[in-house]
Amino acid sequence: MSCLACCCASATCGLCSSVASGISRKSARIAYCGLFGASLVVSWILRETAAPLLEKFPWINTSDSYTKEWYQQQAVLRVSFGNFLFFAIYALIMIGVKDQNDRRDSWHHGGWPVKMIVWFLLVVLMFFVPNVIISVYGILSKFGAGAFLLVQVVLLLDATHSWNDSWVEKDERKWYIALLVISVVCYIATYAFSGVLFMWFNPSGHDCGLNVFFIVMTMILAFVFAIVALHPVVNGSLLPASVISVYCAYICYTGLSSEPHDYMCNGLNRSKAVTASTLTLGMLTTVLSVLYSALRAGSSTTFLSPPSSPRAGGKEALLEDPEDGKKNGEAEARPVSYSYSFFHIIFALASMYAAMLLSGWTDSSESASLIDVGWTSVWVRICTGWVTAALYIWTLIAPLILPDREFY
Repeated sequence: MSCLACCCASATCGLCSSVASGISRKSARIAYCGLFGASLVVSWILRETAAPLLEKFPWINTSDSYTKEWYQQQAVLRVSFGNFLFFAIYALIMIGVKDQNDRRDSWHHGGWPVKMIVWFLLVVLMFFVPNVIISVYGILSKFGAGAFLLVQVVLLLDATHSWNDSWVEKDERKWYIALLVISVVCYIATYAFSGVLFMWFNPSGHDCGLNVFFIVMTMILAFVFAIVALHPVVNGSLLPASVISVYCAYICYTGLSSEPHDYMCNGLNRSKAVTASTLTLGMLTTVLSVLYSALRAGSSTTFLSPPSSPRAGGKEALLEDPEDGKKNGEAEARPVSYSYSFFHIIFALASMYAAMLLSGWTDSSESASLIDVGWTSVWVRICTGWVTAALYIWTLIAPLILPDREFY
């Protein structure tokens, strides 16, 4: 184990050195994305392999009652804590950066060899932290993960409204037809998928009232979305309503599929055998989802953009930094196009969210070989869908309730 760890560390250091030297200003966001992705991979590897090693640390192994699952959670939480501190510290450093003449602008985009060393040291140091601190971090991570999910919801709402507005502004018949077709397809998909959920999560011969409630509530919300959006008094559109309906149906599915394997109403998980390919696919899906959401939110001008930054920057590519104003000289200070501080806050929250997924929301009732399974995961997913529905309806009725406020 120690030999394998040394080999991995040596290979990682060499790779990091070569990669860091090639990171340019335009690829900085790609680098942060890669660093975060590396933290998830490290968490997953240590989750599967580090339990025997952690048992030998006296400051961690303070009780004979600790199980293998507990040590696996410790590995995930400690890597996540180091990753969280890295991005949280950067978020604090970057507060108030408004233009590219600020020295901290270069800290955000450059210095990658130092950043990687600091990140590595923070992760390693977390394995020397007392258990009580990690326990507190595990509790706080549940709230941080919830905040990250809320950001995802706000991003989705903003994206659907922007999509609808951009097509309506074209004011051409073909775009209106496209809006109608996509809306109808989304609603058909929502109710068809809900029917599939009934077959999967309401097997005959079992009392699955809770699952039925979740699915029926999703169908009712989708209907309410359309009624409210198409009401003459509300300035709404069917496209956002249909897209949010599909998303709520998907969230309902992820919640139901997270039910414990021994729960007879979970038709997908009756078999306790979980193949490596299934776990790998689930992990890759989680990684891609978290990475995209963190990158999209952190780069979005919808959230906490500096006062001097133009909101028109929203059409820029996610993985590019367009700020090359320094080429024209230091005398002309160009504003930054997104909030560096909020960018790092999103990755910090995403670290907490990823830790909760890999540790089963620190729920020890499920096997640690499973990803995002347990009743805590179920309720987090379901509540996320309900919050999404509430926020969407609020975006429709808020202009009526508060007519003097600007919502766009």
